Amino acid sequence: MSKPSSSKGASKPPATKKPKLEPSDDEDSSASASLVTDSGFLANIHLKRKKCADNILEFKFNKKRCRLLSKSMELGDSGGGILYWMSREQRVQDNWALLYAQRLALKMKLPLHICFCLVPTFLGATIRHFGFMLKGLEEVETECQKLKIEFHLLKGESQICVPDLIKKLKLDAVVADFSPLRVPLSWIDKVKESIPKDVPFCQIDAHNIVPVWVASDKQEVGARTIRKKINDKLDEFLTEFPPVIAHPHPAKTKAKSVDWKAADAYLEVDRTVGEVDWITPGTKSGLQELFNFYQKRLKMYAEKRNDPNLAALSNLSPWLHFGQISAQRCILEVKGYKTKHAKSVDAYMEETIIRRELSDNFCFYNPNYDNLKGAANWAQETLEVHKKDKRPALLSAQQLEEGKTHDDLWNASQIQLTRTGKMHGFLRMYWAKKILEWTETPEEALRIAIYLNDRYSLDGRDPSGYVGCMWSICGIHDMGWKQRDVFGKIRYMNYKGCQRKFDVVAFVHRFGARAYPIKGVKYD
Repeated sequence: MSKPSSSKGASKPPATKKPKLEPSDDEDSSASASLVTDSGFLANIHLKRKKCADNILEFKFNKKRCRLLSKSMELGDSGGGILYWMSREQRVQDNWALLYAQRLALKMKLPLHICFCLVPTFLGATIRHFGFMLKGLEEVETECQKLKIEFHLLKGESQICVPDLIKKLKLDAVVADFSPLRVPLSWIDKVKESIPKDVPFCQIDAHNIVPVWVASDKQEVGARTIRKKINDKLDEFLTEFPPVIAHPHPAKTKAKSVDWKAADAYLEVDRTVGEVDWITPGTKSGLQELFNFYQKRLKMYAEKRNDPNLAALSNLSPWLHFGQISAQRCILEVKGYKTKHAKSVDAYMEETIIRRELSDNFCFYNPNYDNLKGAANWAQETLEVHKKDKRPALLSAQQLEEGKTHDDLWNASQIQLTRTGKMHGFLRMYWAKKILEWTETPEEALRIAIYLNDRYSLDGRDPSGYVGCMWSICGIHDMGWKQRDVFGKIRYMNYKGCQRKFDVVAFVHRFGARAYPIKGVKYD
């Protein structure tokens, strides 16, 4: 670790028989994978969907993806259409929730509507997050217009907006997507209580390859206990997607064209954390980045993904977080390189399937996914025992947020987060563990880590983010290690360990970081 300088610069018509609200058992048709070698990869993906099935009616939709939320299983006969309430999955294609909604609409020869409920604030999200989301939703609206699907941007709380839209359009059923987090789950509960009891309401897990309620019926201890459960079900669930098609049954009431400037003006968010220019929101850009990854960086993924100086990561987390691309699509494409880059494909599948779906499992089955009560008993006990241990440094939340600590690597990591909206995955672990080391209590450390991640990272407020902080500070999905001050049995990471893995100096210089003198702290 470099010695801190003393300067004070900043780092900166309906069918006669009502169908039930569940998928049918039509025959499936599968497509053989083909590698893309040129810029026509988007067209190639479209062809894969078409080879899979002409439309969702000709595809064997897996009933296990759906869970019924209402008592009624029969669709209404109002004739207004089927509504997909879009929330977590902000894309048109490769979206099991929208595909199921279109399946119902095609069966009943009804119009298809999509709504998204825009709230002015959300858990501290800034314009960096809302800007990325709105630009992606603008692309969704454009694609819906081409496919003759009505897209409604509704302003306000879902428990008011969704029932009002159902009443206004005389809608026959509602399909929602899935998130394991408490606020989206509360939205589902409130809408369930607010919509007419004769309107069927179901939820589709379109985020996980294996639906969270299918993968396991309990909170898993870690990757080692969920891995086989998921892998044993991949042949059933890891299928190609059929296409969302141009909808043949037009709506009598058309959606108003969205005024996206007015939508932006509606927001009541912090605009001091600005949008970033290195990444373009939307499905097309997300798929382009997927193409770039498996063409250029996948070959290095297995061996070099923990080196923050090398471009070896997928960089797909922002698009995945906002549901602008599907993790299942990512896996389908990357799997095509198994014979060429076997180790990297295996490593990517481990991270994108097992670790990612483990995060949803944790947040779904553990209501304390973002506080110490969610940790295992051994972790709670060891952190309590060492709660009063002397810290090598006690830093304020402001010092941490500004990246003005005595650790130049930590500061560089924080600068990367605040400046780019992303932090390298390996450094996220080091970063969070040092917050535990430099704050008065584990509770304070976890609060600050979650705050900083949610405020600055494009993929903040995500199950993977909460699990990342909880793993680093509270040892979830981990085991007990050798006892040491402050950490107790929580896994430890230090500066010298980072030096053994990558060129720390190069990373620090890349972000213009330096160490700052902290009174009473000794330096190596």
